[in-house]
Amino acid sequence: MSILGEGNGKAGKTNVDLKLEVVAIPVADVDRSKRFYSALGWRLDADFPVGNDFRVVQFTPPGSPASIHFGVGITSAAPGSAQGLYLVVTDIEAARASLASGGAQVSEIFHRDGPGQPAIEGRDPNGRSYRTYATFKDPDGNAWLLQEITQRLEGRQSTEVTFASPAEIEGALRRAAAAHGEHENITGRHDENWPVWYAHFIAAEQSGGPLPK
Repeated sequence: MSILGEGNGKAGKTNVDLKLEVVAIPVADVDRSKRFYSALGWRLDADFPVGNDFRVVQFTPPGSPASIHFGVGITSAAPGSAQGLYLVVTDIEAARASLASGGAQVSEIFHRDGPGQPAIEGRDPNGRSYRTYATFKDPDGNAWLLQEITQRLEGRQSTEVTFASPAEIEGALRRAAAAHGEHENITGRHDENWPVWYAHFIAAEQSGGPLPK
């Protein structure tokens, strides 16, 4: 079945969801990589050896709908050749601290004024989404990029709100509580509809939409 539009060569509209599930990364020492990603607090989903010629290990970063695979017989790419693996975060300083506590050598935070522009030390001074970064590598040199996004561009918001663990729910509630406290300070009154405010805050935070004030 073709999904190309007729006559103009452009891709036509399709209603079939294509959700990225797994990215394979090449490693030289499976157990070393397993220890590294375990120390970062990533969820170990599977470790399936099949004889001496095949083994698949799956990890999922906290809050991510997609996972990584590495092992034996997974990819023919050279170990360490996976570059530019993006991890989107809403608080890059907290994410950097968490990864560093797990043993990752995380770069200092930097920003860019736009795509293709040189790196500049520190956070984006205007707090813009998509502009602030940090990097780290696994033991083989596979390179990860943290990108802070607090509000996504128009058309890129998701309506799904999902959590991978109770800890993620707790974190979302704590951030909502802190933001709601600031909201009540601004309004100068107790908000009896705080559950509604919390719900909108958590949904907006996950989708990258504007946060309630």
